[in-house]
Amino acid sequence: MTEKPTITIHYCTQCNWLLRSAWMAQELLHTFADDLAAVTLRPGTGGIFVITINDEILWERKRDGGFPDAAALKQRVRDVCFPERSLGHVDKKKS
Repeated sequence: MTEKPTITIHYCTQCNWLLRSAWMAQELLHTFADDLAAVTLRPGTGGIFVITINDEILWERKRDGGFPDAAALKQRVRDVCFPERSLGHVDKKKS
């Protein structure tokens, strides 16, 4: 990617998923601080929880069976945007 990726977390306000979404945004900004253009929180309704990178779906609660933990989310972002990058201790948990 030549431009820095933008991540959007579209979450359900009716389900009170703001704190979960904000925590995920914090985790991504902490890990990929200099590599992302933005992490945006987008309120919605109807049980929506979708994470996109540049408008491509990375995680969808209904499709993927719930919510990602921080490690799984960081690995998906890395795999799509920065495949050559190591996530250190996050990657070591897999083995």
